Amino acid sequence: MNEIKDVKKERKFFGLSQNVFMFGFISLLNDLSSEITVRTLPLFLANVLGVKTSIIGLIEGVADSTATILKIFSGWFSDKVGKRKPLVVWGYALSSLSKPLFYFANSWPFVLILRFFDRVGKGIRTSPKDALIADSTEKENQGKAFGYSRAMDPLGAVIGLLIAAAVIAFGSKGIIDMTRSIYQKLVLIAAVPAIISVLLIIFFIKDYSPSGNKKGLPNLSLKGFDSQFKAFLVIIVVFTLGNSSDAFLILRAQQLGLSLFQIFIMLAMFNFVTSIVSIPAGILSDKFGRHRVIIAGWLVYGLIYLGFAFANVGWQVWILYTLYGIYYGATDGVAKALVADIVPSEKRGTAYGLYNAAIGVSALPASFIAGILWQNINPAAPFLFGSILSLCAMISMAILVRPKKEIRA
Repeated sequence: MNEIKDVKKERKFFGLSQNVFMFGFISLLNDLSSEITVRTLPLFLANVLGVKTSIIGLIEGVADSTATILKIFSGWFSDKVGKRKPLVVWGYALSSLSKPLFYFANSWPFVLILRFFDRVGKGIRTSPKDALIADSTEKENQGKAFGYSRAMDPLGAVIGLLIAAAVIAFGSKGIIDMTRSIYQKLVLIAAVPAIISVLLIIFFIKDYSPSGNKKGLPNLSLKGFDSQFKAFLVIIVVFTLGNSSDAFLILRAQQLGLSLFQIFIMLAMFNFVTSIVSIPAGILSDKFGRHRVIIAGWLVYGLIYLGFAFANVGWQVWILYTLYGIYYGATDGVAKALVADIVPSEKRGTAYGLYNAAIGVSALPASFIAGILWQNINPAAPFLFGSILSLCAMISMAILVRPKKEIRA
């Protein structure tokens, strides 16, 4: 009760604590930077360096999975020492320092190394940040807090992608392929918001000490966790195996004829939809249940991936990718709020580490499989595979995950 009472005494900004409110702007700036450099990286790899889709899948898979062990240990460590902010600061700082180095990228192994360090930063910060957001928020407002945090990510992405589109528009608007000079300009622009985000954490984020204290090494046996949480982790693994890197969606758009300028606008529209859906989805999950909102989001995902498999002209991909934002907005923040519902405060850091690890462990085979399917069967195969696994995950979620607080008499 002391944790909730302390949170309620905090100064509020539109019903959100200072930490949650400021993390929103930090996420905005960080995503602005990441979208310009990382989101466009598959086009740089394919168009400038001539890298095959199987290698792109490997790079993206390794990048997404690199943070796995660090997410487990950073969450556990923040529980153990009772401090979350230092890990968040160092995590954002490492990612921010790695981004300008993409300017010098000249081979896929070098890109892999940079992506590794960028994801190490994410691995260090993500679990403590999620736990800090949860610890800074009353239980009845968890969905709203995580929804707001999730909404600010894509809002930053929209701004970043529109800036990138402007660079293209005033340079070579009609080109389809990424060029080295354009990518280097984008990297320089992205460095500024990345640095500002770190400064905001240092000066405006307040640390929260979790109740309880962890001893020993992280317990990966899952003992002591609710059965609902264990089932949710298994289902997340199944879903993520079919949820390959969005790099393949971008490559699919280019394959079907979208120019570089059109791809940036398409990505901006996707992030805009994600942003406007995230907060309402979080609020709906507070009222009607997290698992119902997640199931609905996964249904949208399955249908959209099915559409990507059968799309044959560029405008279809444009529409599908824009609607893809509904899935993102409806599930990411809500899934994190669900974790906060079913684990106690003193285990949240570890729980978020395990949750993020489940996604990270599955991301490497997911993207590698997608690259192999694209290269050796056809570009539609990865999307059919993802659609089928989303259906399996959706059915499992409906049957196995019913948190007690969501069960109606």
